[in-house]
Amino acid sequence: MERKIVLSEKDLPKAWYNVQADLPKPLPPVIRPDTKKPISPDDLAPIFPMALIEQEVSQSRWIEIPEEVKEVLSLYRPTPLYRAHNLERAIGTKAHIYYKNESFSPPGSHKPNTAIAQVFYNKREGVKRITTETGAGQWGSALAFACKMFEVECTIYMVKVSYEQKPYRRLLCQSWGATMFPSPSDQTNFGRRVRQENPDCPGSLGIAISEAIEDAVTHHDTKYSLGSVLNHVLMHQTVIGLETEKQLSLLGEKPDVLIGCVGGGSNFAGLILPFVPRKLNGEKIRFIAVEPQSCPTLTKGLYKYDFGDTACTTPLLKMFTLGHSFIPPGIHAGGLRYHGAAPIVSHLLELGLIEAVAYHQTECFQAAVLFARTEGFLPAPETSHAIKAVIDEAKDAPKGKVIVFNYSGHGLLDLAAYDSYFQNKLQDYAYPKEKIEEALRELPAVE
Repeated sequence: MERKIVLSEKDLPKAWYNVQADLPKPLPPVIRPDTKKPISPDDLAPIFPMALIEQEVSQSRWIEIPEEVKEVLSLYRPTPLYRAHNLERAIGTKAHIYYKNESFSPPGSHKPNTAIAQVFYNKREGVKRITTETGAGQWGSALAFACKMFEVECTIYMVKVSYEQKPYRRLLCQSWGATMFPSPSDQTNFGRRVRQENPDCPGSLGIAISEAIEDAVTHHDTKYSLGSVLNHVLMHQTVIGLETEKQLSLLGEKPDVLIGCVGGGSNFAGLILPFVPRKLNGEKIRFIAVEPQSCPTLTKGLYKYDFGDTACTTPLLKMFTLGHSFIPPGIHAGGLRYHGAAPIVSHLLELGLIEAVAYHQTECFQAAVLFARTEGFLPAPETSHAIKAVIDEAKDAPKGKVIVFNYSGHGLLDLAAYDSYFQNKLQDYAYPKEKIEEALRELPAVE
């Protein structure tokens, strides 16, 4: 009874897969909010290094992974693919459940897959410092780790509610030398304005993004780095799906369902994108994106152009959105508390190529505890959403149905959340429809 499939370092993917080459309909362009016309590379140059800008718009199917990036990735990649035999028995399913375990990276999540690449390209172009935002701290810790590997300074704006809920991720970032501020902070003009208007603001990823971008564009030696949403970020994550494809082939298995949790969409996309050509070629394969009921971007948002941040400093992206002014409740799955979904993920949903479901946090924690008590690994609150969907899919599945999900991160630094769950202190939030409608009324008038 094989429990895990482990590849050797020589099996590390040599190139990232770019789904833009195979989309049946091109992505809507990113546009400038002032002219309502598509942006140019010069518009992004103050924020990103040129190599990443080129990847963002590339139509090439494969983009080679630099040796320097592969060297750092090999600290933990390839990651193992597990067969969840114990979970299968516990829920009485005849399905085959597999999970790609991305918790083996030094920060304990999938996020370093893109952080390493982004820091490398910044370093190569002479950048001295990188700013970013983080919700649950998974992205912040990944960037702090990657910056230390390439000796680049790192400044992180962490959503205030997560900064207070998750002190250990903050300490992890600081262990790798990063400087961190709770957002909204007193370090930027926008942060000070938000604090003045609402001293008790819990923060949001949109606010933290605004602060990180403001910091970057006001310092000549600094660039900004994003952990999800943008095309190049999702592309860097395809090492997950490429390895999974090889591991399943070694077992003689073909996936029927691929599942991942979604905030911005990077870990879900990293798993499913390499399999998209199969679906386009007629293979019966489903992709399920799972999100919280308290931040139901894909299930209740609109497919519209919107800003990526609260201060309206970013270009306009066509995506499923709850509105850039949306501030979700302080649920423990902080990495899923973003108002918009990646343009690629949104485009796939609009084309009917993926599905989306939403769950409450208590039922997700219940699924996470079952997983920990059967498979042994304690999941991150974000990952628990995918596990809940897997259990629902598997319960009445026919014999031999293959369900694969991305175990996007461990929960060892989220024990305070589990403490709240065990003490019955967690609350479920279904974000009020009128609040969503209020935020959506502020969308820019662009079709």
